[in-house]
Amino acid sequence: MSAPLVSIVPRAVREARTFDAIVVGSGITGGWAAKELCERGLRTLVLEAGGPVAFDGSDYVEHVQPYDMKFRGLGDRLDMARTQPVQRECYACDETGRRFFVNDVENPYTTADGTSFKWFRGRQVGGRSIMWGRQVYRWSDLDLEANARDGHGTDWPIRYADLAPWYAHVERFIGVTGAAEGLPQLPDGEFLPPMPYTAAEEVGRERIRKAFGGTRVMTIGRAAILTRAHNGRAACHYCGPCERGCVTHSYFSSIGSTLPAAMRTGRLTLRPHSVVAEVLYDAKRGRARGVRVIDAVTMQEHVFEARVVFLCASAIESVRLLLNSRSARWPEGLANSSGTLGRYVMDHHYGAGATGVMPGLLDKRTVGRRPNGIYVARFRNVNAATASTDFLRGYGMQGGAGRGEWGRGGGMPGWGADFKRSLIEDLGPWRLGVRGWGETLPHADNRITLDPAVRDKWGIPVARMDVRWGENERAMNRDMVTGAGELLEAAGCTDIVEDRTMHPPGHCIHEMGGARMARSAKDGVLNRWNQAWDLPNLFVTDGACMASSACQNPSITYMALTARAAAHAVDELTRRAL
Repeated sequence: MSAPLVSIVPRAVREARTFDAIVVGSGITGGWAAKELCERGLRTLVLEAGGPVAFDGSDYVEHVQPYDMKFRGLGDRLDMARTQPVQRECYACDETGRRFFVNDVENPYTTADGTSFKWFRGRQVGGRSIMWGRQVYRWSDLDLEANARDGHGTDWPIRYADLAPWYAHVERFIGVTGAAEGLPQLPDGEFLPPMPYTAAEEVGRERIRKAFGGTRVMTIGRAAILTRAHNGRAACHYCGPCERGCVTHSYFSSIGSTLPAAMRTGRLTLRPHSVVAEVLYDAKRGRARGVRVIDAVTMQEHVFEARVVFLCASAIESVRLLLNSRSARWPEGLANSSGTLGRYVMDHHYGAGATGVMPGLLDKRTVGRRPNGIYVARFRNVNAATASTDFLRGYGMQGGAGRGEWGRGGGMPGWGADFKRSLIEDLGPWRLGVRGWGETLPHADNRITLDPAVRDKWGIPVARMDVRWGENERAMNRDMVTGAGELLEAAGCTDIVEDRTMHPPGHCIHEMGGARMARSAKDGVLNRWNQAWDLPNLFVTDGACMASSACQNPSITYMALTARAAAHAVDELTRRAL
């Protein structure tokens, strides 16, 4: 196991103020920026708004059982209602996991009248890479060409061929479990051995393949979780509650993988409790000069300077930071000559689907708690034969099959040894469920602005979210229910129950857009290298850069874009172009 990452800035000694590179954020993209920049020779400062997290497991409670918790895993609901009214809606924000979610009182945001946006945030070293869902799916040209094809949004300045080697670069380092399927809409990657299907999933997969002639494919989830030892990290031991943190670093997180790699170079300075309030602009050079930081503990201001700045704070935070970096030259936000900063915000809409009973297989059961599910690749609007007249783009589906666990006893009458034994021995029938994750169209009116009246604990104007689902999303949501029912019927399920849930924007935790990439400076904030058109030494590589949302989980695309951008930044510095 890696040593604790505790070599943070000692406050008692004089801090360095100038670096080759500054990275704002230490999560999925911040960790990758740090690793790539440090390994390519740059002295890099990583600024994290939250505090440190120990590598030795003292901050992780993955193996603590509910009966050993004060509130039996549910948490202090009165305190959570007071301090984390938004965060508590995330499944991972429970009695133990809430430590990785922000205090909503200290970190408020606002929403436009008539809208609801759920912003789930983690402020600590590692960010949301500690409690993310770990699903990683490459995008294809079906996704990267979509805006150009149907006219919604601006054309991506890159294609799959630009990203493919960087996807592979990321996969080789983080370790991805998965199975190759040969689907053009879901490109295969460099996979570790796949996790096994449950008995019902294996039967259902084959039945679905036969029923639809191979046009609908159920595969095992592609996840950033190790199925064998890899790069000094141990294989997953199937304990289940990954969102609490993993002492063996068996899933990818920045504190278990990329930040230690950066630290080993001797070029990383990691400064937690550092709330970045503004990117500083050098008017004479037309460059980013550095950042203004508020120490989260002392409330003192500091300025750090660098030759290149990477914003990796999450889509909303990075956009908020750019909007707050105003000056006479940039009255509407830094690098905003296009007028698109803060616009075209997206998230995946999800929740709709169905569940059913899978008859038979009662001699089979699951072993352990597999931290993964199944994935059904997009099958609507893939080609002319699968085109829909009701909506543009498409959706993938996630789910799984299993039998009842002992935890179901919490909602059943009974007590004593015989009752407990029955929960283990009589598991009931197999159930298979799938739900859709759908693409959202980019709309200019879906946007982030700064609230003119509300500020956070550190005096920084907060984000105001104005994001709504459109008719295309609602039509797709309805089709998710239809598609799920068709899949379950083909799999042989009975007693199918539909679910028409449509969670509000933000709830999927896949927020994207706000500083999109584009082919020209008039159409977006960033160029094909995630480099600001207006300030060539400023890069944005988190979800803010996305020009469309596709339907796949986006994190591995962020990672690939970040590694690619870092390599380009170093090349540009080498030839003195920045």
